[in-house]
Amino acid sequence: MQTLFSNKRKWIVLSLLILIIMISSYVISSEKPKNYPSYVSHSPSPTGVKAFYTYLDKEVGSVSRWSLPPNLLPKDEANQLVVMLEPSVTPNSDEMNEYIEFMEAGNTILLFQENPRDIFDLAIHFQAVAESDNQLIIGQDGREYESDLHTVVFFQPNEEDEVLLHNQAGLAVALKRQYGNGQLIVANNPNWMLNEHILSADHLPLLITLFNEIDANKIYFNEYIHGEQDTSIINVYPKWFLLLIIQGSILICLLLWIRGKRFGFSMIPREETVRFSDERIRALASWHLKSQRYHDSLQIQADYVKLLLQERWGISYNRSWLEIENSLERKWRNVSKPMIHQFVTELSNLLNEEKISKYDYVLWSKKLEQLRKEVEEG
Repeated sequence: MQTLFSNKRKWIVLSLLILIIMISSYVISSEKPKNYPSYVSHSPSPTGVKAFYTYLDKEVGSVSRWSLPPNLLPKDEANQLVVMLEPSVTPNSDEMNEYIEFMEAGNTILLFQENPRDIFDLAIHFQAVAESDNQLIIGQDGREYESDLHTVVFFQPNEEDEVLLHNQAGLAVALKRQYGNGQLIVANNPNWMLNEHILSADHLPLLITLFNEIDANKIYFNEYIHGEQDTSIINVYPKWFLLLIIQGSILICLLLWIRGKRFGFSMIPREETVRFSDERIRALASWHLKSQRYHDSLQIQADYVKLLLQERWGISYNRSWLEIENSLERKWRNVSKPMIHQFVTELSNLLNEEKISKYDYVLWSKKLEQLRKEVEEG
């Protein structure tokens, strides 16, 4: 019983040491500087949007990141907002249909893209504007905003689109389009939201103006369009189901511990700890076979049988096989004299050769083994 508790204590200590090493490795590796892609919500770099993400999280709440395919978006709920900021991966036709179904269910997608030519069938045109320190942008209510970021890409709204922002020349900078019970809002300047530009000019008021067009209960920043896909089991299954699995696993482990259940052998097999005395003999035999040293192996067998003949039958070991033929005829009574003569003659000739075939080796190994058994059994 004391040994059992001692083994359990060793396993507990080992598990704690492994856990400490894993935590230490994680902490050490997490301190290394990271390279963040542009336009991602968790990036504190100048090209990230963590500042605005944190602002929304504090002021609005219910803000999170979405790293799953669009077919997993919760379409059974309404008043949800998905922010798509300068996609680095253009959605395919199936994914576009999933986004449209998401909007038709009563949700909103807010797209910031400088050139959204291949997404949501948006029509654009290029128009050079006069460069100045600030570009004047006008809202629906006539309020004017300044932007120090210039663009030459503008939208061509259709009759059903609603222009939310335009420049002095009347070119659409941001527009709204209905999809079923939901809507798409698109703006042509994603750099307004970057950490390095958000506090410049009136970029923050411009963003707030667009977000005020939406009454959303939940806000998702879409990181799937930046190539950051998270399809792990933690995000695929509901949290209550994962919690149930974890609690059930812990309960099963505790029950097995209490009831003393174990898996595998109750004792270590003897062959795993005991070294047999014939290991060297087996290794030598294996070496003879692999290197095809049949003659050497047969010579060893013959010498061993002659030692037995000297010990059991009193036949001299130093005499050749031909010289002990008469002695064998007196002792080896189960075999006729002609057979004994043939045996010693062929064996002597075979041992005098430099190399022998595998066939002869196997044949004479059996004959010597038969003679050995008869000598040992008397």
